[in-house]
Amino acid sequence: MSKLYTKLGESAWTKVDKINSEIFTLTYGEVVNSLIQDYETSEEVNVQLDEMGYSIGIRMIDEFLAISEVEQCKSFRDTGEILAKVACKMYLGVDAVCKYWAEDDSAFTLELKKNPFVDFVELPQKYKDLWYCNIICGIIRGSLETLQISVDVKYQKCVLRGHNTNEIRVALKSINKENSSKKN
Repeated sequence: MSKLYTKLGESAWTKVDKINSEIFTLTYGEVVNSLIQDYETSEEVNVQLDEMGYSIGIRMIDEFLAISEVEQCKSFRDTGEILAKVACKMYLGVDAVCKYWAEDDSAFTLELKKNPFVDFVELPQKYKDLWYCNIICGIIRGSLETLQISVDVKYQKCVLRGHNTNEIRVALKSINKENSSKKN
């Protein structure tokens, strides 16, 4: 299935409109900077980025399903692989992998090999508690909750914090199959 998802991701990437990566990075940086000016703590900024992402995620899922042509997932493992191989490629143009699966397949770590959000960014020490890309967590949460998949999504590692990779932990809370009317 992984090869199929990789192929779907490549296909979806060719179908979406793209913007200049430098403009994207600078614009997102300005959004984060504005939040830093408006809120007192990094924790508050983290919450705001997650909420912004959540709002984006609930709007993005319809476009994702229409363009990517993915079929309904048979398991949470399928959901993770589609997130890594199709969604990350389609929207970020990056390759991602799912790793560190829980024994019962109820949680995984999404590793982004490259993250266009952090190009040209350096965080001052006073923002050491800021998860600069926390908007991605909200996007994942909003998209999956629209599909009746409730998840907890948290950043674990970020290159801006000195880690050698970007990792996001996605943990399944519940799947509401009765109310699911869309593909998931």
